[in-house]
Amino acid sequence: MPQMNKGGKFIFGQSCIGSGGEVVIPAQAVGEYQIMCEGKVYLFTGSRSTGGFCVTRRGLLEPSRLGHILRETPALLHYTSRPGEFLPYKGRSYCWTEISQEGALILTPEMMDFLHLGTGMRLLSIRSSDIAFTMGAKGPLLERAECFAGDIPQF
Repeated sequence: MPQMNKGGKFIFGQSCIGSGGEVVIPAQAVGEYQIMCEGKVYLFTGSRSTGGFCVTRRGLLEPSRLGHILRETPALLHYTSRPGEFLPYKGRSYCWTEISQEGALILTPEMMDFLHLGTGMRLLSIRSSDIAFTMGAKGPLLERAECFAGDIPQF
């Protein structure tokens, strides 16, 4: 689905957190960010207003203006922290996890607790930047998406 209003954020689709913590990433986001090409992704905490988490990969984050996050957190850069272990860095928290060939993530119960998420919750996939997209859990965009429910792809 394109923008919900002129000049608004682009919405890739909506995903529901499955009973085993699985979250299917909308195909358009997978393609645009080539999110599966490394087999691992970075998740970081979303904004206060949107919640949820943002998704990126090393090949997008490392060469970007935010590459210092990885350089200053070698446990993330080299994937030596435990998968799903959130590490604090300047007001946000970051972790890495694997992504399946089908474009799905598994959020462990600890990850969901940390992110204030639960099974059955809807996440709206939103283009954030050329570095990451957001899987938003709350706020005005999710409320507005209710009006477009039939037009938003469900995953």
